[in-house]
Amino acid sequence: MPLTDAAFAALASIVALAFAVEACVGFGATIITVALGSLLVPIERLLPVFIPLNVALSAWLSLRYWRDVDVRLLARRMLPLMALGLPLGLFALRRANGAALTRGFGMFVLVLALLELRQALAPARPHTEPARWVRALALFAGGVVHGAFGTGGPLAVWVAGHELRRPAAFRSTLSALWLTLNIALVCAYAAAGSIDRASLGATARLGAALLIGLAVGEWAHRRVPERAFRPVVFGGLALVGAVLVVRG
Repeated sequence: MPLTDAAFAALASIVALAFAVEACVGFGATIITVALGSLLVPIERLLPVFIPLNVALSAWLSLRYWRDVDVRLLARRMLPLMALGLPLGLFALRRANGAALTRGFGMFVLVLALLELRQALAPARPHTEPARWVRALALFAGGVVHGAFGTGGPLAVWVAGHELRRPAAFRSTLSALWLTLNIALVCAYAAAGSIDRASLGATARLGAALLIGLAVGEWAHRRVPERAFRPVVFGGLALVGAVLVVRG
């Protein structure tokens, strides 16, 4: 992944920000990194460098806070349904051209960011819970998106938001989910030859960004209210999604 020093510094800053977000709220690292990092590096080259780092972050969060993981929800519904969609996303990643991939991902980011932003800013009001089959379909679609872009996060987060009410359980269960799915992605990338000596070197160089992001995110998780944080995150993602659509 040849980059100028300035471009690599920019990528490292993006990665540190992304990991700070995920360490704080339990999701968001990959979608932020891919949305912003794809302005510097093509998605298909960025993911094999970034996903191994995300495995390390997810392992830390899920193992350190393992008592908060909802094993029943994770093992019976989230993992099986997302695992079914994962191979379809991997196939799409190999077959789609770069411009279409960027444009499609931009649309995905834009729509979901706007939906999340609307939810974060809307006043609390009664609403009907989505049907069980709707949640199952969202998890399957999340697996497809995760295989293609390394981030089925918004769909899985949407389901987890209806299933898990405690913030600690929400963060830890999602971390365990990302850990399992991303280990599968790393194995798929390695089998396809996308992870090699050069990509591992770039991963190692971004290790400091992981540590900085983790430290900041853990600090923020204890002090910053999520309600004030989410509108900023998803407002920025909506802007990035629009840029990617135009750029694609």
